[in-house]
Amino acid sequence: MRIIIADDEPLLRHHLGKLLEDISPDLQIVASVGDGAQALEQVTSLQPDVVFLDIRMPGLDGLQVASELNKLDLQTNIVFVTAYDDHAIEAFEEGAIDYLVKPIDESRLLKTIRRLENAQHRSMPNEDLITLIRQNQTQHLEPLTWIKVAKGEDIHIIHVDEVMLFKAEDKYVTVVTKDAEYIIRTPLRLLCRQLCGNTFWQIHRSVIVRISAISRVSKDELGKMFVETTMGRARLPVSRSAQSLFKQM
Repeated sequence: MRIIIADDEPLLRHHLGKLLEDISPDLQIVASVGDGAQALEQVTSLQPDVVFLDIRMPGLDGLQVASELNKLDLQTNIVFVTAYDDHAIEAFEEGAIDYLVKPIDESRLLKTIRRLENAQHRSMPNEDLITLIRQNQTQHLEPLTWIKVAKGEDIHIIHVDEVMLFKAEDKYVTVVTKDAEYIIRTPLRLLCRQLCGNTFWQIHRSVIVRISAISRVSKDELGKMFVETTMGRARLPVSRSAQSLFKQM
């Protein structure tokens, strides 16, 4: 099986390549690229059996690359690999054979390879996969207690009680405690479903803050609302839809 990996993070490309090599020596990586334009060029030129596409890449994103590839008469299967599950439905609408969420688990990747090997016998049409994804996205999630976070090359495990706020920044979410900052890949939308609404509030599309960490709320001369925290960080914006959280009782 000839494979192209497209992801804008070199370490993740290396990690995925190593996992594929460990699964089988018959999996040949013919190209590894860092943006959508290169992915489209290499897939068109090399016509691999499968391309692993990151969704969020500079220039053309993975969904746009898939859309362009679908216009061509190629036999290349598409697998999306991303830190977010928001685009799962769009991925299958673009003809993806599978959808992997980072960090990639080797056993889950093995299932993807088995699915690719039997692609001509796909047991579930995309319409049914889309329905299944919608059901999974609305199902109840267990409350968040322990969080695996990254700092440099190290992985730490912290209790949710230590967290003061979560802030989405590009592809990552920064987890802020009283003493340090860490990185995770879980999107805020998913975190909201796992955090107690009596403990945390989402005050902006990019910010979830612990209620007890809020010291005061203020407005600027334009009427925009901001939260100041007990940690003395820069003011955090409050979206218009979240301002009702701070109405006087």
